[in-house]
Amino acid sequence: MAARDNAAPVIIKRKKVVGGDGHHGGAWKVAYADFVTAMMAFFLLMWLLNATTEKQRKGIADYFNPTIPINRISGGGEGAFGGDSVFSEDQIAQTGTGAAGQRPTEERQARGDSGLSEDKAAEDEKAAFEEMARKIEQALQGVGGESMVSEQMARHILTKVTDEGLIVEFFDLEEEPLFVPDTAQPELILEEIAQMLTRVFSYATNGVAINGHTRAYPSMLRQNPVWDLSTERAQTMRGLMEGDGFEAARIHRVSGFADRKPAIESAMSVRNNRLEVILLRNGR
Repeated sequence: MAARDNAAPVIIKRKKVVGGDGHHGGAWKVAYADFVTAMMAFFLLMWLLNATTEKQRKGIADYFNPTIPINRISGGGEGAFGGDSVFSEDQIAQTGTGAAGQRPTEERQARGDSGLSEDKAAEDEKAAFEEMARKIEQALQGVGGESMVSEQMARHILTKVTDEGLIVEFFDLEEEPLFVPDTAQPELILEEIAQMLTRVFSYATNGVAINGHTRAYPSMLRQNPVWDLSTERAQTMRGLMEGDGFEAARIHRVSGFADRKPAIESAMSVRNNRLEVILLRNGR
């Protein structure tokens, strides 16, 4: 009995597991996700403001404006059936999709979805010019019909279409220059080219620019003639074309570029003696 009374008592410990502090939970992830979403929306808004035009921004604003029905015209119909009133011109947005009529005036309404946009008009104008340029190039190259250029003349001519317009470039050949060497006196071949260009450019009414270029001359010359010579040759071309009946008012500018824009790397090559007659795009 004494041995049993001396036995050590049995102690049972119960460990209570408690969750971590609040910052170890998942609530912060929800807040962070909301923050990231808001930042994404903000940067998307900044990108849209930078990447769109004023008219496009007006269209986007009208789309999300609940006071403007989403339709080609405000109200879904025309006139009184579309919900218009005498105050519609003041109440409805003046740009974007909020036009009050199918073909609103420039002063009172935007063109909306149904009118002719400036971008569409510019695209049509560009397509019309490129079609006209293609026909002129065909006339010069004899593609799809009889050429307006002789084989001898064609060796001097190069054409290309750029943002400025249709460039018709003609240049010296070693055995057949366009001008008497080192002068602005035209050779017979240049007079024939001027007559041909006058006929071909009669297909259009666009303005024309004439640029003169020369080869480089030795730097030891006391007086380098490149500037005067390139300008005089461009003026000679203008005079030849006007003498053949080309309308003087269509010539917008005559420029001399000296030897500053060589056609090939060899600056003193006769290939750099050339003239450019440019059929300008509208507004140039």
